[in-house]
Amino acid sequence: MDAKDFDRWVDTSLTAFEAVLDSLVPANAPAGLGEAMRYAVLGGGKRLRPLLVLASCAAVGGDSFAAMRAACAVELIHAYSLVHDDMPCMDDDVMRRGKPTTHVQFGEAQAMLAGDAMQALAFDVLTPDSGIAPALQARLCALLARSAGHDGMAGGQAIDLASIGKPLDECTLRDMHRRKTGVLLQASVMMGAACGPASTQVTQALSDYGAALGLAFQVVDDILDVTQESHVLGKTAGKDQDANKPTYVSVLGLKEARALAQKLRAEAKAALAASGLTDVSHLSLLADSVVERDN
Repeated sequence: MDAKDFDRWVDTSLTAFEAVLDSLVPANAPAGLGEAMRYAVLGGGKRLRPLLVLASCAAVGGDSFAAMRAACAVELIHAYSLVHDDMPCMDDDVMRRGKPTTHVQFGEAQAMLAGDAMQALAFDVLTPDSGIAPALQARLCALLARSAGHDGMAGGQAIDLASIGKPLDECTLRDMHRRKTGVLLQASVMMGAACGPASTQVTQALSDYGAALGLAFQVVDDILDVTQESHVLGKTAGKDQDANKPTYVSVLGLKEARALAQKLRAEAKAALAASGLTDVSHLSLLADSVVERDN
């Protein structure tokens, strides 16, 4: 698959995804809550996690309806985490995706509620009355819940907040980012795979791919935080450095961080090769896009 074919697949996939997501996020939730939810999740972002769900499902020949629901659910969890992460009690940021953060736009209380509501909506989306078998609903909910909870995103954020101003070795830093960022990306891959018939070999290979990709994403994030301008990133550049947070750049240095990102991309592609799947081109090119991105 060449770059043009990949770009067409991304455009087609995201057009369908945005339409479904738009239909699922209510505009009429009480007291302006729907407006805040839609502001937080619609019309912006890289949509990497949904693309990973859809690409993984396609690779295993899975159920596209279930995968689209899973793609929307994982993006709702991601968006809720960003809303809470940006609040003054956490990272205290005022810009996200090139616009004011949700708490700046709607106030802290409404932002907190919007995040809460999106988290709940994610699991509602995964459990429709028809169209997804109950066993698959349970599997998808379990994968998403575990990636977002104490052993995943929330646990990683807790370590992050507790580590401000403290020296961390690479092993501890890797564990923090595995939880905070990597596990949700890995879960996106696994949720797509769960929508189709995947052998033990395929499941393990895609898990390894997701783990390497998830860590690579964070390494690149740390690099971009010190090498790009805010208007390119769509968020405040240099925040981690200013807040004295440990990052891959602060622990390894810029050159070694870049080398690590390349190493992780190679690991992700090696895992795809070990899967035995006949067409993993979308997943392979998504790994390229993660490492080569500029925002």
